[in-house]
Amino acid sequence: MTGAGMPKTPDPGRAEAGTRALLDALADGGEAGQVVDLGQVFGGLGRRAFGMLLFIATLPAFIPVPGLAGAASGPLVMLIGAQLLLARRTPWLPGPIARRGLRRKTLWRLRDRISPWLSRLEKRIRPRSPALLDHRLATAWTGLLLVLLGLLLSLPIPFTNYVFGLLLLLFALALLERDGRLMAVAWALGTVAVAASVLLSGQVAAWAAPLLDLLV
Repeated sequence: MTGAGMPKTPDPGRAEAGTRALLDALADGGEAGQVVDLGQVFGGLGRRAFGMLLFIATLPAFIPVPGLAGAASGPLVMLIGAQLLLARRTPWLPGPIARRGLRRKTLWRLRDRISPWLSRLEKRIRPRSPALLDHRLATAWTGLLLVLLGLLLSLPIPFTNYVFGLLLLLFALALLERDGRLMAVAWALGTVAVAASVLLSGQVAAWAAPLLDLLV
């Protein structure tokens, strides 16, 4: 039962609605200061709940406050990835995290800001290639990449929040829109990002070693 003072959750009958429709369902039906707890976000979404949770978890990556993006998004992204890696059918969150969420006013602003972008994107993505989403090995690979990207997002690497944030949004949209081909693109870009980060960290360590030797 949904009243004026209660959060409105996605209708199970609309489980295949697009991302914009899901955001509308979450944003409408309450007061601006009301908090939409994450535990209610998953109603009726099934496995697409991973996509919605990842979508929400990635949003702080675009907040221009040093250190906040990684601290807020990274661990939650890693938790989502670990659950996919372990083949959970629906996401689980610790109670304190599940009871926290975004203020409805923030969801309004988010919806208004990204709706034009999502409108254009939804014309190009659609449900296809389900094996790249549902096969056990595919799910495990998605989970592993999310764990690694979440870890990288947690690290204080300058100027990378937006890069990792955009990559994670690709994963989220692929899960939400059930688009296996988009997931394949996210895999490719995610693998390149992880490999580049590892190589760069090794190169930085190699550059720093002579300086450390001089200091010692």
